[in-house]
Amino acid sequence: MPILPKKKVGIVACSGEEMPEGTVSRVAALKVLEQLRPNDTVTICLPLFLAGGEGDRAFARFYPTVAIDGCEKRCAARATEMYSGKPAASIVVTDVVSGNGLGPIRGSRTLNEAGMQAADLVAQEVAHLVDGLLGRTGREAEEAAVEEATAEVSEDEEAAISLCSCGSGIPVQKVAVNGRVVTLIALPAIFEQFYQSGKRPGDGTTRELLEVTRIYNPIPPEEEAAYAQALAREYEKYCRKHAV
Repeated sequence: MPILPKKKVGIVACSGEEMPEGTVSRVAALKVLEQLRPNDTVTICLPLFLAGGEGDRAFARFYPTVAIDGCEKRCAARATEMYSGKPAASIVVTDVVSGNGLGPIRGSRTLNEAGMQAADLVAQEVAHLVDGLLGRTGREAEEAAVEEATAEVSEDEEAAISLCSCGSGIPVQKVAVNGRVVTLIALPAIFEQFYQSGKRPGDGTTRELLEVTRIYNPIPPEEEAAYAQALAREYEKYCRKHAV
């Protein structure tokens, strides 16, 4: 298997600015990302995701995501499902507000007290969902929360977190298959692993490449031959480049 980033959970927050519940979703997401589960989550930028951001879409196809929506329109959840796959979990702020008997939420930039309470409740619920998606027991979740709350982060680590907080960290590569361009998740990492293992272009290597690639990408049975041809071509290019 190629070496890929540690499993994390993507957080997709509502980007609606016309309603305070949208602000609640973004404040809650930020709380999870920066305070409650900073080592286990990354943010997926919804506008970039909709505009075709390959890194964010790749992450949502490969790793579980939690959608935080401000209202019943569920824009974040629907967009994730349309372009990558159904979110592993979804939360709607208006449901949390009504379910906890909170007062009216007000404020587009600065939330009122009810809005901040809603953000805290949503953030706590998202943190619990993250723990569940990562397969943690109740005790493990408590230990992780304590560890993240007390961890000292070096300057280098802070820089790394800020740099990758809006990206997936998953390598992707565009490949021409049957006259169209497709994006294959983890392909650069797969090529690197094969090359470092001493596997060079050939029929046996191509078949193995196809099998490993299909672990991370859907490959229609009727297009296997075309994908195999594309992988063979791209891997041969990779080997020529790295042999120099």
